[in-house]
Amino acid sequence: MVDMASSATGDLNLRNITKSFGDFVAVDDLTLTIPKGSFFALLGPSGCGKTTTLRMIAGLEEPTSGSISIGESDITHTKPYKRPVNTVFQNYALFPHLTIFENVAFGLRRRGQKDVKDAVEKVLSLVELGHLKDRKPGQLSGGQQQRIAVARAIVNRPALLLLDEPLGALDLKLRRQMQIELKWIQTEVGITFVHVTHDQEEAMTMADTIAVMNKGRIEQMGSPVELYENPETVFVANFLGQSNLIEGHVQSDSGAETSVDVHGSRILLPSSRNRGKEQKVLVGVRPEKINIHTSSTSAGKNALEGGVVTDISFVGVSTQYQVEMPWKQEIMVFEQNDGGAPNIRKGDRVTLTWEPHFTFALSPES
Repeated sequence: MVDMASSATGDLNLRNITKSFGDFVAVDDLTLTIPKGSFFALLGPSGCGKTTTLRMIAGLEEPTSGSISIGESDITHTKPYKRPVNTVFQNYALFPHLTIFENVAFGLRRRGQKDVKDAVEKVLSLVELGHLKDRKPGQLSGGQQQRIAVARAIVNRPALLLLDEPLGALDLKLRRQMQIELKWIQTEVGITFVHVTHDQEEAMTMADTIAVMNKGRIEQMGSPVELYENPETVFVANFLGQSNLIEGHVQSDSGAETSVDVHGSRILLPSSRNRGKEQKVLVGVRPEKINIHTSSTSAGKNALEGGVVTDISFVGVSTQYQVEMPWKQEIMVFEQNDGGAPNIRKGDRVTLTWEPHFTFALSPES
């Protein structure tokens, strides 16, 4: 008899999931659909509920209320080992006494599969580590162990692969390399990947869709480009990259363009990018969208004058300027080091300009 839960396929559906620990609500009425075959990231700071959500999908925590299903199969109360779900943890959890081949074969043998050679060699070839199959985990680097942990998880062909901060133990260069490799593996095998991380770059590099979590709820969900370019709340604007948020008051809205007074300067933005509900808004612009000038030319652009450069940092691809405005707020500006950056020094008086369509506005309460 086929176990329906362990062979379930389809979209992952979380419906009104709540998880409470005493008085503390870790996950608060979460409803979410993760399409089959997608690379999905749950992104947020420590304590936002992302790992608790992952543990409920894996069956390691029971929801206080709500349901979890894969396709047509309800797995809310299914035992972890009966779910079509495998998890890759940060510490990899490889068996130190078994060879790489036997580590990868372990799940297949446990399910009673006799002939495992082809399946194991195929997946070791996919992660490009077939030549190390006779070694023990202790003889491998961190990056290699990480790939073996993924191979061991996907050899069972689960409907879902859960990744819990899987790259946290790796150094920066290796982490970036593994981000690209994991995305490639996911595309090759077509399994749904659900990735939990607090690292915004990691989520943006790998995921098709990101859900930004805060205090047990999803603040905003969408593609990396959508979340970065069109944040809907102050939390999202600050959690994905850096944002300059400046207090302003809406003066007019033509339906196509909104005009905002920002400390005496007229700032324009597309009305579709104004998420504010009241007259008072926070005007946002990303540091890399701003140009810095010692003159006050601003034809057709948004401009803020009278800033003073208080700090300059050279970071390779860009130079980062900190500019104190007359109302004492610090504005960040990133200028690409492509030979066109102006020769600006600390203490210089500057004008900041940017295109109106790069501007967004948020509700201060968000």
